[in-house]
Amino acid sequence: MRQTFDIKGGPQDGRAHLPLLRKQLAAMGLDGFYVPHEDEYQNEYLPDANERLAWVSGFTGSFGSAFVFADTAVLFADGRYTLQAADQTAPELWDRQGVPDPGAFGWLAKQKRAGQKIGYDPRLMSPNDVAALKSAAETAGAAIVAVEENPIDTAWAERPAQPMADVVPHPVKFAGVAHDEKRDAIGRALDEAGVDAAVLTSPSSLAWAFNIRGGDVMCTPLPLGRAILHKDGSADLFLDEAKVSAKLRKHLGNTVTVRPLADLEAGLGELAGKTVSLDPDLASAWFFDKVAAAGGTIVRQRDPVALPRACKNEAEIKGTTAAHIRDGVALTRFLHWLDTEAQSGEVTEIEATIKLESLRDDVDGLKDLSFPSISGAVEHGALPHYRVSTASDRTLAKGSLFLIDSGGQYPDGTTDVTRTVPIGSPTEDMRRHYTLVLKGHISLATVRFPPGTTGTHLDTLARHALWQAGLDYQHGTGHGVGVYLGVHEGPQRIAKAWNATPLAPGMIVSNEPGYYREGHYGIRIENLQYVTSAAPVEGGEIDMLGFECLTFAPLSRDLIDVKLLSKEERKYVNDYHRRVWRLLNRKLPEDVKAWLKAATARI
Repeated sequence: MRQTFDIKGGPQDGRAHLPLLRKQLAAMGLDGFYVPHEDEYQNEYLPDANERLAWVSGFTGSFGSAFVFADTAVLFADGRYTLQAADQTAPELWDRQGVPDPGAFGWLAKQKRAGQKIGYDPRLMSPNDVAALKSAAETAGAAIVAVEENPIDTAWAERPAQPMADVVPHPVKFAGVAHDEKRDAIGRALDEAGVDAAVLTSPSSLAWAFNIRGGDVMCTPLPLGRAILHKDGSADLFLDEAKVSAKLRKHLGNTVTVRPLADLEAGLGELAGKTVSLDPDLASAWFFDKVAAAGGTIVRQRDPVALPRACKNEAEIKGTTAAHIRDGVALTRFLHWLDTEAQSGEVTEIEATIKLESLRDDVDGLKDLSFPSISGAVEHGALPHYRVSTASDRTLAKGSLFLIDSGGQYPDGTTDVTRTVPIGSPTEDMRRHYTLVLKGHISLATVRFPPGTTGTHLDTLARHALWQAGLDYQHGTGHGVGVYLGVHEGPQRIAKAWNATPLAPGMIVSNEPGYYREGHYGIRIENLQYVTSAAPVEGGEIDMLGFECLTFAPLSRDLIDVKLLSKEERKYVNDYHRRVWRLLNRKLPEDVKAWLKAATARI
């Protein structure tokens, strides 16, 4: 699959589909309905069949929600999507509100809805969100009603079919550990915690725990399914039968019972009298309701697969390192193209995206993009989550900056890298801002920290130079990344917001500070790095951790103001570029090799 540039949705969808939903609500005896963006699996990218919010409103952003009543319809989207929401929703039908202020539940609490019934789909909401919805509805004088059948699904006459990609074994040479060993270890941890079974609702957890991959989700090799993992390491794996082959059954072995996804409710019913682990951040309220109704005792705790999956083993680190080097070759060829042909001022954002995709197509093992590329020229670069379309496409104009955030999915690794390059001659402000971002990036790349440190503790390092200049950026500094799994993966994260998960050896995180001058340009420098033991410090008294870089592609020397860098920071840039040259030069065409030699020269 490759990126498309025609954005689906738009005001016409709301005009056509909103009346259909209202008609269905009336038939169900409901006065209103809550529509989250999330689907049953909490996917980052939704299958077309699960794009319910887009169907009813026309809004296709990746974060949002809506309330639909007979007399009003309100869409909630955060600042990333203010312009998109305005473009895609019919103003005569939809009121648009912000997130987090007031937010969907905050808005509802201020309404007067005495005696009304507001429906919700428990398959799409966490128990905490259901509790918040209930509180807000009661404040407004209303009651909430769980629906058995989502009214959007009923009203959606031409709803696409659910994806049915084959589920395939993931080789142990990439996984590093056989799936029965993984499940045995998780089972022992459940037993020690006094838990009989864990319900796994996250497709990423299924993929990792059973060493399987799928193709049901855009940009992410996930199989949509569920599992019940027992304390003895055995498991019931619920998948649509069309996805299951004899090869898969042989891979899973005798301790995994493959059952039709339609049997899931019956499987949960078999947990009567057992202590059952459910993750309230991943499992929908429907799971809590069904396990409780069956007579199971629920223990709310983190998905037991999340932390083992986050701490990559030796084979996973070796594989993703190799994938990043191959990916770095494609990116370096692209950066050479940007510094030569694309300097004309006539290349467009879409043309640049297609060029990078074509270069990645030459990389051994490429399976897919890891996310739709963010290809932002001029003022579009100042939109951190910008997605180019045929309607928004513009040229990489001379005298501007171009920001490209992209990645690939390979059987041995998942990549995510951002580079910012000048088109023509950069201004002094551009060079200063780029160098301030670079200083933050270096600070986070080189830090040593004691065990127990979380990403929240480190976030300030990436912002310090910007803060001293009165600047900042309004996104997280680093997210977790999987190995041939999700490009955004928890539980670790580096951000201002509190994260309680300590950074541990093997965890992969991004390092991506930025700066965005609204209406002019954006700057972001992103490498992936993993946590490892740091070399002993002379005179130190405790063991320390640090980061090892995974991403190798040249930085933009033309944007570095060397006067703003310390001696240690200049050394970091030179050492990094020396590694880029050493790892990539023999894999490049002669013209790109000559360019890379100059691009990685000492500063």
